Amino acid sequence: MRIRRRPFDELVDRQLALFAADESTLLAEADEAEAAWVRSGREHAEEAYGDYQLVVDALADRLLDLREAYAATLAEDKAEAYRRTFAGAVKRRFSRYASLVSDVESS
Repeated sequence: MRIRRRPFDELVDRQLALFAADESTLLAEADEAEAAWVRSGREHAEEAYGDYQLVVDALADRLLDLREAYAATLAEDKAEAYRRTFAGAVKRRFSRYASLVSDVESS
């Protein structure tokens, strides 16, 4: 059985693979910040979460820049379809960064 793919699926998959490679340092930093937050005691949890959130916000900003740079080249109806495909792919690929996913979906 062949899985039916939407028009932008392959493009977005390639974009996110390149993003993961290009931003591997920032993704590793996010993993480290998350681990530090999990390890932090009650007294330092808020600060550690803030550090983690700053990295996730930077990732979200870069993803939104990537998305909007390509969407700007499309007609509006196609751009909306692309944005939906992009948001779904980000949700699948980066689901552990919940706020990142919500930033990409709501923009």
